[in-house]
Amino acid sequence: MKQSIIIAALFTACTGTLRAQEATTNTESKPLRLNAYAEAYYQYDMNNPMSNARPGFVYSHNRNNEVSLNLAYLKANYSTAKTRANLALAVGSYMNANYAAEPGVLKNIYEGNIGLKISKKHDLWIDAGIFSSHLGFESAVGKDNWTLTRSLFADNSPYFETGAKITYTSPGGKWLLSGLVLNGWQRIQRVDGNTTPAFGHQLSYKPNEKLTLNSSSFIGNDKPDSLRQMRYFHNLYAVYQVNAKFGITAGFDIGAEQKTKSSSTYNTWYTTVLIAKYKLTHQFSLTARGEYYRDRAGVIIATGTANGCSTFGYSLNADYAILPNVVWRTEVKQLSSKEAIFRQGNDAFSSNSISTTTALAISF
Repeated sequence: MKQSIIIAALFTACTGTLRAQEATTNTESKPLRLNAYAEAYYQYDMNNPMSNARPGFVYSHNRNNEVSLNLAYLKANYSTAKTRANLALAVGSYMNANYAAEPGVLKNIYEGNIGLKISKKHDLWIDAGIFSSHLGFESAVGKDNWTLTRSLFADNSPYFETGAKITYTSPGGKWLLSGLVLNGWQRIQRVDGNTTPAFGHQLSYKPNEKLTLNSSSFIGNDKPDSLRQMRYFHNLYAVYQVNAKFGITAGFDIGAEQKTKSSSTYNTWYTTVLIAKYKLTHQFSLTARGEYYRDRAGVIIATGTANGCSTFGYSLNADYAILPNVVWRTEVKQLSSKEAIFRQGNDAFSSNSISTTTALAISF
């Protein structure tokens, strides 16, 4: 009920402001815009876990054998030559899984930030608030991703972050450079007892319309000071649109975290992913994905097994654009692990997980 009241109030306030601006002038571009997104899905895991939940390291499309809402939000965007701001309130199983540690109304803030241009000659901005993560090429918004479900690559690195950043974009948009000060690893509020900020960078290069190269990092401690363990993480990916029909995305993540406070030894993990998309027609496309995730010490994915998480993933999805703003997607995915880490039925475990997901997404 509270979520409905909040979203309704935002919609009423923003609509009222927008109407007032429309009455002022018909010639200027309007600085305030509203948009919305919703994605409903059904997923069936052949292991049929009795909890109706996907494995604990799956945070998007994580409900099994039920019709569910992954993400729905209403967003207001304000943009002028010198200022910008975003506010988006959201609900869905994605929000429940990824914002579980946040208190109260913060659980429903998908995005909330303000920005100021600080140079007259250059495209240089300072922004502060809650943002989508600077790590990785996948976001929580299904329609913006080549695959229906997220990769292990995306599910186990931050989807969102809170802090401040300074961003420079070169003339022509070929280079983007950003430096960030953050509250932690996918945090709105910092962990209790933690007094240390985290840091990050993003460097993106687009030499032409076909190719994007990106390097991003995270450095920080996401535990109370009494248990401080520094974490170092780097994300690298490339997107190459070969032609109008065929594109390839490749990514590699690697991370290291101190084994104990002040330790000179580290636990490491890494993951790699390769995605290929082929557009058969203007409305229909096919996408294949292969991935591998290795976290023996359980820094990110704790399995409680001797070899930790050592998992291969394969998926194939078909997308059909019913309308320009409505897409129907279906995906078949297999996760195969060295250990039996996938719950099967009520109390058994399997080393394989095969699932089928179908989803309908709309944006307006």
